[in-house]
Amino acid sequence: MKKRRGLAIFGWIVIVALVIGGFLVSEMPMKSAVADSQEYQDLRLFTEALTIIKTSYVEDVKTQDLIYGALKGMLGTLDPHSGFMPPEEYKEMQIDTRGEFGGLGIQIGIKKGMLTVIAPIEDTPAWKAGIKAGDKIVKVDGESTREMTLFEAVKKMRGPRGTTVTITIVREGWKEPKDFTITRDVIKIKSVKFRVVDDGIGYVKINQFQERTAAELSNALKTLTDKKIDSLVLDLRNNPGGLLKSAVDVTEQFLPPEKLVVYIKGRSVKKTEYLTKGDLPYYDTLPMIVMVNHGSASASEIVAGALKDWKRAVLLGVKTFGKGSVQSVIPLSGGSGLRLTTAKYYTPKGISIQNEGIEPDIVVKVKPQDGEAYPVIREKDLEHHLKNEQKPEEKETTKTKEKEKETEVAPLQVDEKNDVQLQMAIDLLKGWRILKEKSPDSEKNVADNL
Repeated sequence: MKKRRGLAIFGWIVIVALVIGGFLVSEMPMKSAVADSQEYQDLRLFTEALTIIKTSYVEDVKTQDLIYGALKGMLGTLDPHSGFMPPEEYKEMQIDTRGEFGGLGIQIGIKKGMLTVIAPIEDTPAWKAGIKAGDKIVKVDGESTREMTLFEAVKKMRGPRGTTVTITIVREGWKEPKDFTITRDVIKIKSVKFRVVDDGIGYVKINQFQERTAAELSNALKTLTDKKIDSLVLDLRNNPGGLLKSAVDVTEQFLPPEKLVVYIKGRSVKKTEYLTKGDLPYYDTLPMIVMVNHGSASASEIVAGALKDWKRAVLLGVKTFGKGSVQSVIPLSGGSGLRLTTAKYYTPKGISIQNEGIEPDIVVKVKPQDGEAYPVIREKDLEHHLKNEQKPEEKETTKTKEKEKETEVAPLQVDEKNDVQLQMAIDLLKGWRILKEKSPDSEKNVADNL
């Protein structure tokens, strides 16, 4: 029986005990592995080194450990979203899409070689302990994180509810590192939150794209419709991604059937398209604003890109993360697996957002309060990132060097009263309503833009 591999769109960060990215579970034929003569010579070099280590190293070492280490190193030379997953990591990845796990509740990434907190998840142990975005995790239970992969860090910080883990934090402004001993809990990531934020204006926040996100969104929209909303704010800020199928299913609730949501293309000329089906009622008449920011990545950018290209919604906020690559999740023998970048994805207009992100229609920045901020990380900041064939990267000049010094920052936390992006979205929708009431003839023109 042949093994099958699924396509995946992996996001830019890992939530402790939650891999963020996108899984596109679809069949993809496996190509036969045929090595040329030079490749056989290189493989011979590998087996020679393996044999020497096994016979001459001062201590006995397991062959599997050596091979796993070699595979990690091999995948580590590729882009930041490819990697080798030993059985435990592969199993955890499969669990992650369900959105429930035991851990601390923080989003982490690698920034300049250091394990960095992107953001704590609200009401989780890490959040309650005072962990902040921008914190550098230098040790986990006394072990240095310098050589740790994201998955290794996740594995160490995960654990049963009630157990503890000590992480050592370096924070800007501190003279020395500080230990935080945190008790693990069951982290439940609620995919969709919603409410009425103003008279007749619905608000839906999608935290990530899980297996049940589309169904949760459908229920949310039905509930909001029953409350007589006449417009909608869809909040995709700081949503690092998730299942691609979920992203397509979410998008089709706002577009008519047979509309292209996204297509992917690898080394071959052939491309795979994903269209809306229209199996569910879709809300194509509600004036709609989609909020995005630097933390909107992967599957979030697919939704935002499709709604922007089809002029279904106005995008408001700041430029998105810029993660436009696709991974295949490939099972290997012994329960291990690969996540391998095999393609890039493109918006309905054929635009690659790799390293570029999506520019909102209306730019609204949120300024840090009281000087508390963290540096923004985007795809282009990650080591070994893929290039965008549609827009070659600028050559390093004095001007680009000076530009890099101007580090973009974002606030650690924003409460609703200071959320200028949300307030602007509400004001715009109110403006649409006023124009509609005052000038019925202008309703169509305004609706076309919203």
